[in-house]
Amino acid sequence: MDGFMRSRQGLIETFSTFIQFTEDYFNSWVTDPKLRRSMDRCLKTQPQSPGSEKFWVHYWHKQWQTASSTAQAHLLAYLQEACYWSARKTVKAGFAGMNLSLADLFQIALTQAERILNGFNPDRGSTLKDYASVAFKSIIRDILRQRRETDICSDWALLRKLSQKRLRESLQNAGISSENQLEEYILAWTCFKTLYVPAQATGSRQLTKPDPATWEAIAQLYNQHKQTQLSQNIPSGSPATLERLLTQSAKWARLYLYPAVSSLNIPKAEGETREIVEDIPDPSQPMLAELIAQEEAQDRQTQQTQLKQILTDALARLKPDVLQILQLYYAQELTQQQIAQQLEMQQYTVSRRLSKAREALLKALAQWKQNTLGGDLTSEAIAEISILLEEWLHSYSWE
Repeated sequence: MDGFMRSRQGLIETFSTFIQFTEDYFNSWVTDPKLRRSMDRCLKTQPQSPGSEKFWVHYWHKQWQTASSTAQAHLLAYLQEACYWSARKTVKAGFAGMNLSLADLFQIALTQAERILNGFNPDRGSTLKDYASVAFKSIIRDILRQRRETDICSDWALLRKLSQKRLRESLQNAGISSENQLEEYILAWTCFKTLYVPAQATGSRQLTKPDPATWEAIAQLYNQHKQTQLSQNIPSGSPATLERLLTQSAKWARLYLYPAVSSLNIPKAEGETREIVEDIPDPSQPMLAELIAQEEAQDRQTQQTQLKQILTDALARLKPDVLQILQLYYAQELTQQQIAQQLEMQQYTVSRRLSKAREALLKALAQWKQNTLGGDLTSEAIAEISILLEEWLHSYSWE
């Protein structure tokens, strides 16, 4: 059972204390001496200031906008409860999985506090605590989704997504400082991206390891360029050597893009003078989110191309008289009555042919969705497909 969280009392405690975890449970509030002195001094030097939490939230938020590190630390202390309850609700709802604890989620979300402070607008009427509660929940869910993406993304897919800039940063973050050694890894990666053309569709996260013939080709290309791009002291690369370099590169890239969580609540060594606030991880640490966003954009583009082809083919299979009715209805935007008069037929005939045409197109679209995206064709899914079909028919170039 979770440890009982005591509510903080008074403005000084609210703006200067941080949660201490013990074995993933709330243990106590830990005071940061620097923040306590800062808050105490403000209250004493500004005795006429309102003694309300809302006033001081707005005060410190305005100070934070001037790049005040002290103001940011006060607001970070203030956001502890909102972050804790958002993380706790996520764990209770079963979204966290087996690998992340409550303390982990709390710590991960807290690194994104600056995003919340950037998004908060006091003039809109919402309190920072309410805004942060919603924002932290969204951030945690998004981060968990990214972590699941990281877990299922193979090394070879990750290497293909990486830019050279990100690869170099990953290597430097791992301690590779020698320019020759950096270029060795980068050349191996360049040869891999040049020659490894996956059989799977664009955006696949489960690319398999190159086959032996591809490794041989990668090694040959690497050795060819090594003569002019690398130091003469670096030996020729065999397929096994290249695989080792690339596997290590993927490992370091994964660690750099999604670093392990380090807790604020690890006891400091005896004599350590740093304060809790100084241990907050840098929220600007690059993560895998932009890579996932790029892949999802590629997936959407591929799906749109497939969708256009599926519906174009389905239209081609319709009879000419049915196509004529569709064109009059969607391109010229005639009513069924006007179409019936123009084609000299009964209105119910126009209506029946329109319905059958839509049904044929809807069936083709539904089949594509099930084959491509998976999932059951629920009533909600069919409704969404129908809307998509109508939008496409209205925007189609009828010629």
